[in-house]
Amino acid sequence: MVSLNSEAAWFLAQLKPNSAAIAQAHLERQSIASFLPTEMRTSRRAGRFDTRLCPLFPGYLFVSFDPGKGLWRKINATRGITRLVSFGGVPRPVPSEVIAQIADRCDAAHCLQAQREFLEGEEVRVASGPFVDFVAKIERIDPDQRVWLLMDMMGAATRVAVPALELRPKER
Repeated sequence: MVSLNSEAAWFLAQLKPNSAAIAQAHLERQSIASFLPTEMRTSRRAGRFDTRLCPLFPGYLFVSFDPGKGLWRKINATRGITRLVSFGGVPRPVPSEVIAQIADRCDAAHCLQAQREFLEGEEVRVASGPFVDFVAKIERIDPDQRVWLLMDMMGAATRVAVPALELRPKER
């Protein structure tokens, strides 16, 4: 989990393409804290399912520093970072409540975990695995966090079991 110290504010840095690891390494060498929340995503590639860790906010990284010390120009010059997100030429801090809420939902490796408990009868979207992007209705929830879903497949209701971590609320 990310430690939130009171003297340093969190800012949003825009990354160069595919440079998250480079930027984090260079920020660490400069003793600047960074936070890159991630999540497991499944996509179809060449007829196969590919599950991998992806940034929650692609192209962006949270950076913590004291703006009174003038470090933001140093961060803008860091390898892998395009610039700090600014308004009127001055970087604006991200509200600490937003960072705290994201950090609370992440594990020690900064990977996003399930937001809440689901209810029987609720419609959900499968976020990973072979049924990625399917919308289904929850039939039953076992104590071991295995969720039984009813999916409409080829005109018939099919019962499927998936881990609760693979589910997301259905977008309206």
